[in-house]
Amino acid sequence: MEASLTHGADRKPSAAPDRAPWRAEARATLALAWPLALTNLSQHAMSLTDSIVLGWLSTEALAAATLGANLYWMMMAPALGVALAAGPLLAQARGRGRGLGAGGRGWVPEMRRGARGSLWAAAAVLAPCLLVLWWGEAALRLTGQDPHLAALAGEFLRTMMWGLVPFTLFVVLRGYLAAMERPGPALAIALGAVALNAAICPVLVFGCLGWPGLGIPGAGLASSIANLLMALGLLGLIARDRRLARIRLLGRWWRPDVPMLREVLRIGLPIAAALLLEMGVFSAASFAMGWFGAVAVAAHAIALQTSAMTFMVPMGIGQAATARVGLLVGAGDRPGAARAGWTAIALGAGFMTAMAVLLILARDAIAWTFLDRTDSQAAEAAALGAMLLLIAGVYQLADGVQAVAAGALRGLKDTAVPMLLAALGYWVAGLPLGLLLALGLGHGPPGIWIGLAAGLGAVAVPMLLRWRALARRHG
Repeated sequence: MEASLTHGADRKPSAAPDRAPWRAEARATLALAWPLALTNLSQHAMSLTDSIVLGWLSTEALAAATLGANLYWMMMAPALGVALAAGPLLAQARGRGRGLGAGGRGWVPEMRRGARGSLWAAAAVLAPCLLVLWWGEAALRLTGQDPHLAALAGEFLRTMMWGLVPFTLFVVLRGYLAAMERPGPALAIALGAVALNAAICPVLVFGCLGWPGLGIPGAGLASSIANLLMALGLLGLIARDRRLARIRLLGRWWRPDVPMLREVLRIGLPIAAALLLEMGVFSAASFAMGWFGAVAVAAHAIALQTSAMTFMVPMGIGQAATARVGLLVGAGDRPGAARAGWTAIALGAGFMTAMAVLLILARDAIAWTFLDRTDSQAAEAAALGAMLLLIAGVYQLADGVQAVAAGALRGLKDTAVPMLLAALGYWVAGLPLGLLLALGLGHGPPGIWIGLAAGLGAVAVPMLLRWRALARRHG
């Protein structure tokens, strides 16, 4: 659904344009974005903790878990996409309630329908994804991975996969809180989950008090436990908050709502496809790294985990943009919605510019954080990881812009065109170039990352132009 935003935008500006609405929007966006960004950082911190702990176990363990995690991310994309559809659906429903004034209460059951439809859609796509993860070793061997690494990755996946179900519920509830402009509870729960994961992951991996531990599967189990407690904790906090609980978001969740399910799938499947295209290209890069050996995969994990951590902030800003744009479109304030999108894009670009400088200057220190200096392969992995972090620093700005622009477009329920842009940028431009540089021209692992950087740029520019076109179009 495309929405025209700038009704009346052709009016001539005054000699001294009023910047107050922009400052107010920046404050509103930041107030919503920083808890969302910190929640994302907290969730990724669990994955980062797993990588660091397994890196201390061995370079081989880090490489195996990286292969497994990339398959996990690919299988997470379908459920995550339809769960994210709850965000614009609930935000626009609440925005329409605002536009109707205090007497407009039709948005309350509409929010319930949106949440219920998102959960049903997520459940429908989760089942086949869990089957793939259960047989993860076989799936990885089909991509040409080392049989020993694939076997270790399969053990990791069989404990990590169970966290996908509660994580999907958590995403739907977080979308509800963003629409209600109450992101704080999700942040509090996520921070608690990070602390729990940090405490139990080393114990489950290395053991304690004479117990030998589980090794690689222990890290996956720690993440699953943390995800389960995140979902249960957020349900509990919502139930205890009178303002949030009165909507009875999950009321009669067992009753299928076919029209809403169709609407969720219409919005959510393109989001899922775009996520799968983006996650898939990084996963394909990881599998290609497997052809170069464990050191290359470990170095790739270092750069990937670090760049994914910086990405969590523009991702949070993009989620805030979805909520702000959706609220304002639902309320009929199209100029305000355009202002919200541009404000969020500027904030994301500014943050990622700073991250680019950090990754380039601190790449060596970052690389060694993941490795045991006594490991015989650590020095080689650190040197290659630092080189890949340099390339990651170059693409930070493009990564931030495309993430926030996609979030703003989701606020308009515009998801199909961004999906096509992702397909072209990642799979037609980025990955083929990376494989050509790495394999055809002999540049090895850095060539793959140069291709990833080019792919992100090929997505960011048209995504920004897409937002600009919708922001200028008249109704």
